[in-house]
Amino acid sequence: MEIKTLAKNVIDYAISNWASDIFIFPRADKYQINLRTQKGLIEWQEIENQKAQELISYFKYIGQMDIAEHRRPQVGSVDQMAQKSQVFLRFSTTGDFLNREALVMRIIYENKENNYFYSSQFEQLKNLCYLRGLIITSGPTGSGKTSTMYELARQVGVNKVVMTIEDPVEIYEPRFLQTQINAVAGIKYLDLMKAALRNRPDILIIGEIRDPETAKVAVNAALSGHLVLATVHAKSSLQTISRLQGLGINKSELANSLTAVSYQRLIFNQKLQAPACLFDLAYGSKLTQALNQDERADFVDWQDSLQSLRKEDKISETDFYLFQQG
Repeated sequence: MEIKTLAKNVIDYAISNWASDIFIFPRADKYQINLRTQKGLIEWQEIENQKAQELISYFKYIGQMDIAEHRRPQVGSVDQMAQKSQVFLRFSTTGDFLNREALVMRIIYENKENNYFYSSQFEQLKNLCYLRGLIITSGPTGSGKTSTMYELARQVGVNKVVMTIEDPVEIYEPRFLQTQINAVAGIKYLDLMKAALRNRPDILIIGEIRDPETAKVAVNAALSGHLVLATVHAKSSLQTISRLQGLGINKSELANSLTAVSYQRLIFNQKLQAPACLFDLAYGSKLTQALNQDERADFVDWQDSLQSLRKEDKISETDFYLFQQG
């Protein structure tokens, strides 16, 4: 099989499964190509070392990277048509301790949207956006958080300035001013956030709040009248509050800046035969009550929602038990 054909096949297969990443990693005596999808990691196929090296070199070539460099990490990118749609491919390579090169490819889709089990949950979240302030979403990698934030910004941000800060950009949206960190150039989240506020956006999307400095700037942006949509790593909706406190945001700051917290997962919808998004959302009095508690629960009504979905036969028995804890 020609390398260009193999490259096309892996990209087409990844896109048909809405994969977010393609991994070409060395194993004991071969290379393994894996895909990260909404259902988890898919092992696509094994290929011989020589073919894998040729495949990586091909991707490096179209990504305008140095083909002769195999040890130092590199990044590259290319925009191309695949399956009748425009996709943006971002490449990252690195060498392991045996000097074998590995490549990760991030696929950035145009207008990627989630399905929702309860459209009323998304509508409620959208209505809360009109109150501005800080709206935080938590959930593991691949749970559709970025897609949700973008869809909210598209619907609420008509005729408004929307700016994003990500690592890296995951969805292409030409109406937004999209920025991403650049470790090589020394451009960090905090640098971009400070620059963003000077650009006076109406809506600011922050890919992830990961340190006290970023958390502080996000809160200050919300307090100054911006709508800030951001994610953090937390195991549940209400524990998102605890996570922000752990990043140095005090109770008073949260009470004055935080509009809502949510947790979401993509679960396979048996009716649609496709993944759909389920939220657990805290706002208003429930959010205030959680803020005033030193020890708080994990969820508002997550288990009740799962119970309803199982009764309606929208999710399987396996998924019903699998997602009980979020």
